[in-house]
Amino acid sequence: MPQTTASDRVHRLVPSPAGRTHLVEQGTGPLVLLVHGFPESWYSWRRQLPALAAAGYRAVAVDVRGYGRSSRPAEVDAYRMLELVADNVAVVEALGERSAVIVGHDWGATIAATSALLRPDVFSAVGLLSVPYTPPGGPRPSEVFAAMGGPEEFYVSYFQEPGRAEAEIEPDVRGWLAGFYAALSADTMPPPGAPDPHFVGAGGTLRDRFPAGRLPAWLGEDELDVYAAEFERTGLTGALNRYRTMDRDWADLADVHGAPVTQPSLFVGGGLDASTTWLADAIEAYPTTLPGLTASHLLDGCGHWIQQERPELVSTLLTEWLAEVAPRR
Repeated sequence: MPQTTASDRVHRLVPSPAGRTHLVEQGTGPLVLLVHGFPESWYSWRRQLPALAAAGYRAVAVDVRGYGRSSRPAEVDAYRMLELVADNVAVVEALGERSAVIVGHDWGATIAATSALLRPDVFSAVGLLSVPYTPPGGPRPSEVFAAMGGPEEFYVSYFQEPGRAEAEIEPDVRGWLAGFYAALSADTMPPPGAPDPHFVGAGGTLRDRFPAGRLPAWLGEDELDVYAAEFERTGLTGALNRYRTMDRDWADLADVHGAPVTQPSLFVGGGLDASTTWLADAIEAYPTTLPGLTASHLLDGCGHWIQQERPELVSTLLTEWLAEVAPRR
């Protein structure tokens, strides 16, 4: 296999419904579109780009609308799932391709799954990292989240009020990001029985429950600087607006409530990640909701940021799966 390095990465801006999408690409071959989650950027795929390129794929990591160098519309409704799906389709077209495999992490997993659900003509297979697929539908999301936590407030509800989380995060973006990443990483997350960092106590902030003074092993100071510099430049509103459109998504996707994703699919989650433990029923439902599932992996002792906590293993799992669902031409 050819050897690739960071110097082989190419940054591009391509037209999208929001204005433009920033992407980073590496390699040639079948297109693999990589979609990040919150609060990240294309940079969260920095270890997978060269690995996929070396395996014979055209790996493309985007900055999702509202992040990094991609456009940041002012209107909250501009961050609806339908808009993000349209952005992904536009990227494929701008790159001169007709189809792609799409892989997402965290919010990116939900964006990837919805892209595959709504545009099976474009997205031939879907990989989901950390967040299991749950079909659209069920009760209204804001009502579900408001009922969680009893006297405490679930972080999603906390994020939904415009300006509230920004007031906590933006005075010290770097420190807040360090704490948030640490809170969900296997080697630095609070021990069992400690206050849960996914919830806000009465009159408090999310940061009150973050670990302090220690970065997770996967995150160096220079890497943290990259993330912090982007959010210090852009602010957090574009990223947080994804949480603020969840009820609108629920209505927009009414026609596909309960629908399965039928393309070949992959799931990889962290054994210590709340996303996989809370949504264990969703994983058990995969024979119905992901009938095309070809592989599912739970990584023991791994937290939420799996492609950064276990970069080599995740890259291997992705390339092995891609060899089955998108063989090199």
